[in-house]
Amino acid sequence: MVRTASVARGAVDDKGQLMMFVEALRAWTQAGGGIPAPVTAVLEGEEEIGSPNLEPFLVANRDTLEADFALISDTGMWNIDTPGITTRLRGMCNCEITVKGPSLDLHSGLFGGSALNPVNALTRILGDLHDEQGRVRIPGFYDAVREVSPEQQAQWQALGFDEDAFLSGIGLSSASGERGVPALQRLWARPTADINGIWGGYTGVGSKTIIPSEASAKISFRLVPDQDPREIFEGFQRFVADRLPRGAQVSYQAFGMSPGIEIATDTPWVLAARDALQEEYARPAVMMGSGGSIPVVDQIKRTLDIDSLLMGFGLDDDQIHSPNEKFEMQCFHRGTRSHALLLGKLAARA
Repeated sequence: MVRTASVARGAVDDKGQLMMFVEALRAWTQAGGGIPAPVTAVLEGEEEIGSPNLEPFLVANRDTLEADFALISDTGMWNIDTPGITTRLRGMCNCEITVKGPSLDLHSGLFGGSALNPVNALTRILGDLHDEQGRVRIPGFYDAVREVSPEQQAQWQALGFDEDAFLSGIGLSSASGERGVPALQRLWARPTADINGIWGGYTGVGSKTIIPSEASAKISFRLVPDQDPREIFEGFQRFVADRLPRGAQVSYQAFGMSPGIEIATDTPWVLAARDALQEEYARPAVMMGSGGSIPVVDQIKRTLDIDSLLMGFGLDDDQIHSPNEKFEMQCFHRGTRSHALLLGKLAARA
């Protein structure tokens, strides 16, 4: 089968997935005699910067937004032929750290061996974040982490996930992360710490022999249910303080914070979604986890007391957040039909 795709920044995350539901509403309006159930649509475009205006909007419009559940299509399928419903999300704690040393950049020949180098200090601290087993060294980091139940482990094992194939598509030949932990548990049910970017000193063409005055890095922690993002942030600060050399100063900026989420699978809307996907794909949907974070799920629950249904149609190779992000047209069309079917099944259950 020839596969075609729409290629653009945000094609699948999340403009294309949003349009699936719009097209499902259009289909019901034009061919189905009208939308069969009351629907309130909310389009929000600030997720990648932490959605600073969303929660105040939700609070201010609580009565207007009253609903049985929130349908969110910002997740993926198991593969292009097998649909999925996401039942758990990792939370996040994103921050920036800056270590300062001398008041100005210094000549490394005149001051090297005497003056503190913030780049050396910061990289040494961050290099200590993981032990040889791939575990995060921040004290208390795993205290609230729940083990995956034997039943859940067996379900995930039965999916036959091929981690080597998963990694080969992005140019890697071996896995990383916690040793001894199965792949899907590492991706869906274990917390992580990652350096997203680091800078300081001279990074241009050629050399410039300086001791820089400061160095910075961006860090993201992907968290699981019961981990408190603020406690993790405070623990990271203590971890740094225990390793900060004399004479150095450190400052932080906190960005997006949200807890990990587990979603009940026995609700009427999840059951309706399973029926809709079964009808469209002629196979059952995989009840799957996601290593990503969708902060709006927590915001909607806290402010509106509404649970979410995560029914998405992205693929692992869609290159989300990268150049040439894509959305397979097959996924778009089948996702649109799935949304239309879901509306009909929800209306029939009402």
